[in-house]
Amino acid sequence: MAMIDFEDFMKVELRVGRVLSVQPFPEARKPAFILEVDFGPDVGVRRSSAQLTTLYQPSDLEGRLVVGVVNFPKKQIGPFLSECLITGFHNENGDVTLCVPDGDVPPGARLC
Repeated sequence: MAMIDFEDFMKVELRVGRVLSVQPFPEARKPAFILEVDFGPDVGVRRSSAQLTTLYQPSDLEGRLVVGVVNFPKKQIGPFLSECLITGFHNENGDVTLCVPDGDVPPGARLC
C-alpha cells in the first residue's frame, strides 16, 4: 500500500451530492445508469455514469445523498462525458454498493 500525506488527501475533492435524476445508459459496456447530481452552489450539478444497476433501481437513487469526486478530469465513456466519480465499494459478488453519509448533510459538504 502506498502511503500519502495529508496534503495529498486534501487534493481529492470528495463532496456530498443529491441525486436529481437517473437515466438508463444502454450504450455502456457494463450495465450502468447516468446520474445527475447536485453538489451544491460551489460545484453545481454534475453528471456521472455509475455501475449501480444490480443493487439499485432508479427510484432507490433519486433524492439520495451520494459521495463523489468532483475534481477529476471529465472522462468519455462511450457517447457520454462523465463529469465526476460516484464512490462505492464492491461487495462479495462484485456489485457496487454506494458510499454514503450516515446522516443528512448539505450538498457540497466536503469529506474531512
